[in-house]
Amino acid sequence: MKKAIHLAALAAVTALFIVSCVPTRRWKASESALAAARADSARLAQQVVQHENTIGQLRQQIGDLNKKIDDLTNQSGLTQNQLNQSKEQIAEQRRRLAQLQALMDQQKRAIQDIRKKMSDALVGFNSKDLTVSIKNGKVYVSLSENLLFPSGSATVNPKGKEALGKLAEVLNTNPDITVDIEGHTDSVPIRGRYQDNWALSVARSTAIVRILTTDYQVDPIRVIASGHSQYDPVQTNSTPEGRALNRRTEIILSPKLDELYKLLESGPTPE
Repeated sequence: MKKAIHLAALAAVTALFIVSCVPTRRWKASESALAAARADSARLAQQVVQHENTIGQLRQQIGDLNKKIDDLTNQSGLTQNQLNQSKEQIAEQRRRLAQLQALMDQQKRAIQDIRKKMSDALVGFNSKDLTVSIKNGKVYVSLSENLLFPSGSATVNPKGKEALGKLAEVLNTNPDITVDIEGHTDSVPIRGRYQDNWALSVARSTAIVRILTTDYQVDPIRVIASGHSQYDPVQTNSTPEGRALNRRTEIILSPKLDELYKLLESGPTPE
């Protein structure tokens, strides 16, 4: 009997133990699963934060890129405006250059025309006493002392006056020609009524001016007289031949350059 009771008690305890062990295992399993879920949730939360930070950085980069695009767009517009302005300036400069070239070509043709007219008018005179040439963009009519004046005098010879008359015909039919008359001497000191070669060279140029303006009615406004004495020789003064060439009067002719000067004075287009 006791043995039966003992067995019954042992069976009861065993049954109780078995019954109690099942909930404990389930609880531990549930606790483990909850811990794992919490760990996963924490990892997910951390990943969400990281992704949010990444998104924030990307948004900042996008904002910076948009700003750069705006800056480049504005800069491109500014550059395009500058390019357009430069193109306009280049076009204006080309227009002025073409206009200037046209005027210079016109002046060159006018100078050639003056030379031809003077050469034709003075064709009958000795080439040793009278030459017509172009120099520095002007027509030079060089008349020797032998043609125009007695030695040491400012009184024009009849042959010289004839030459001046033919020259005046061309001037009067071409009113746009300006006239510079320059007297030149050699280096031999003057003796007689003139103080020095300066006075003689000026007296000779003014004597020619008076003949042109008084006798042949050339407009005085067009004429300028000057004397250079011995200081602008064309040959050496150390030989008789050279001194003879230096004793001369040069009548320098040029077309009016009003249009050319006006264009030059207008200046370049401001940048």
